Amino acid sequence: MHEDASQNQPKTAADSKRRQRVRSFTMRGQVRMAKDFEDVLAEHGDTYIIPAPKGGATASIAEDAFIDLREAFGRDAELIVEIGPGNGEQLVHAAQQHPERNFLAVEGWGPGVARCVANAARAGVTNVRVLEADAAQALPVVFGLEIVDDPSFVAGGFGVTALGTGKTTGRVDASRPGSANPRALEVWTFFPDPWRKARHHRRRLVSDLFANTVAGVLQPDGVWRLATDWRDYAWQMRDVVEGSEHFTNPHVGERPDPEDREPERGGFATRFEGRMLTHFEQRGHDAGRPPHDIVGVRR
Repeated sequence: MHEDASQNQPKTAADSKRRQRVRSFTMRGQVRMAKDFEDVLAEHGDTYIIPAPKGGATASIAEDAFIDLREAFGRDAELIVEIGPGNGEQLVHAAQQHPERNFLAVEGWGPGVARCVANAARAGVTNVRVLEADAAQALPVVFGLEIVDDPSFVAGGFGVTALGTGKTTGRVDASRPGSANPRALEVWTFFPDPWRKARHHRRRLVSDLFANTVAGVLQPDGVWRLATDWRDYAWQMRDVVEGSEHFTNPHVGERPDPEDREPERGGFATRFEGRMLTHFEQRGHDAGRPPHDIVGVRR
């Protein structure tokens, strides 16, 4: 393995925390990308992938990066942000249904990026762009969000996050270049990794901290749409939305889940009609795990 001079420098506590930051996704080992996907990226990557300078950690972008979304899409249009698009089925379906909108996908796994690009190219959609990055770290950079230092966030048992000991507040920092980017009409977080074991729940993407990030990405009255086929994660998503100062749940008390730890509480939406039934969701149905939809409206 090649070593540069920086690897021989003493590491600060902050450096150590960045290396150990908790990610909400796994890189799934050192997977070699199939040649077909390499060919797709070679042919279509420049069209669909937003280039970004790399940060110091896996799947991160540089903290001072400026990604001009208007330039990336070549136009001004309503923006939808999808986090963790999988193979891009939903992303491409929505882009076909709404050519008047821009769709930004944020995906941290290289082969997943390639699959999204392949599906977009096959469908011929031109209103999709993909950013290869850890959403928790990259979105505050792309949208110029305020980050405040809060070591207690780590000490309080949340683990080291993608922002080190900092946390987003849900506000825009006008001094950061990304603050000029348009805010999103909607943010989609469909079927994120459930991290099923209790000891891994701290890795789940949907958290109080991430709710602040999503709030900063959305325009006023924008909508955060979530879905999962793991019941305890659905309850957590509902709790995060209803516990956030930035969101209201328009479905408070609706569709109670008898297996909920608070069976009468409810708070779940009807299935989002704009979400296609993907192969992934169908597998959940087949395994006896119907999805829960949760909605948060930006105050």
